[in-house]
Amino acid sequence: MTGKTVFISGASRGIGRSIALRLAKEGANVIIAAKSVTEDPRLGGTIHSVAEEVNSAGGKALAVPCDIRDEEQIFNALREAITLFGGIDAVINNASAISLTPTLQTETKRFDLMHDINVRGTFLVTKHCIPFLKKAENPHILTLSPPINLNPKWLSISLAYTLTKYNMSMMALGWAEELKQYKIASNALWPMTTIATAAVKNLLGGDALVQRSRKPEIIADAVQYILNQPSDTYTGQTLIDEDVLKQAGITDLSPYAINEGQELQKDLFLD
Repeated sequence: MTGKTVFISGASRGIGRSIALRLAKEGANVIIAAKSVTEDPRLGGTIHSVAEEVNSAGGKALAVPCDIRDEEQIFNALREAITLFGGIDAVINNASAISLTPTLQTETKRFDLMHDINVRGTFLVTKHCIPFLKKAENPHILTLSPPINLNPKWLSISLAYTLTKYNMSMMALGWAEELKQYKIASNALWPMTTIATAAVKNLLGGDALVQRSRKPEIIADAVQYILNQPSDTYTGQTLIDEDVLKQAGITDLSPYAINEGQELQKDLFLD
């Protein structure tokens, strides 16, 4: 990844931050595109704090405010990235909004937020990165979304959210086919177990669920492996982190657990 440039949406904390730091260790240029320019004590992290960490880890960072609901902000982020780094080699669609609510409890503004970020935002970020990916040597699009599991259970629990995450996976598969003539890989990636993030702690299950989760580094290590695979063949998949790490020769996953003594919680959309 030395000298390669990676655009990461939602990179100011959690999984996005972990990916940024992992790629920085490989010498990558990292575009930290997120809304957080001032720190929220409940969430932690800003684009600027992550940029400092990326630079310290051996990469080169560009911290740029970017709400992916705003197309002009995406344009601006890409202009700054191209000016500084000259191109884009990979895009990580990490930014996402979540509300695990049934239909009657899903407010219209929350429905709109999830679709604007998860679906529309992911589409626009990728769309505007494609012209630069076409020029890259081993270009990858990687979207953090699940296998499309049509078990009605997953549709019934949180219909609005589930629709958006499946839409992200459909786009990932669609881009793989649409862009294969340019040898641009497109895959989706999802964790086998819950990942300890601010959303898990503050919105979903509190510390009890965090203790049954894995560290974001497991996703970051999987991403690092994926981006190093040949883009003309390693494409069109909805990948699971554990399976990717097995391909990478990593079989002992215990260091990724927050608490090795706790039974891990299988993530959403996996039967």
